[in-house]
Amino acid sequence: MSTQSTASVSTHILDTSVGRPAASVAVSLAARGGARERWVVLGRSATDADGRCRDLPALPAGTTHVRLDFETEAYFHSQSQSQNQPQSQNRAEAQQDAPAPRDSGAFFPEVAITFAVTPGEHYHVPLLLNPFGYSVYRGS
Repeated sequence: MSTQSTASVSTHILDTSVGRPAASVAVSLAARGGARERWVVLGRSATDADGRCRDLPALPAGTTHVRLDFETEAYFHSQSQSQNQPQSQNRAEAQQDAPAPRDSGAFFPEVAITFAVTPGEHYHVPLLLNPFGYSVYRGS
């Protein structure tokens, strides 16, 4: 199947609370061929160290809607755990300089982004994420 006749999707995540890419976030890609059709999960991936999913599958012909599901709860839990374990030998100094630890529970345990697609177009959909909010846009 040629991806030139179908739409394609890519994504990445930036954790705006720390100003870095969000690594190891599970992402699933689903598609459907109309508003009344059922969602079909096409594949699952996880963000790399640069916050990017580089291996999302191609969309099948006839796809009109796409859904990206980001599992953010595990990411925020891991961030909370790493912030609570100082790397420095001087723990008091490290704790004084470290940002306030996050609650291990995520306000948004998952983020689902649904958008319409047109054959032949590429859709890059970045997720800007922080513990209490998120934003998405169509990138390039």
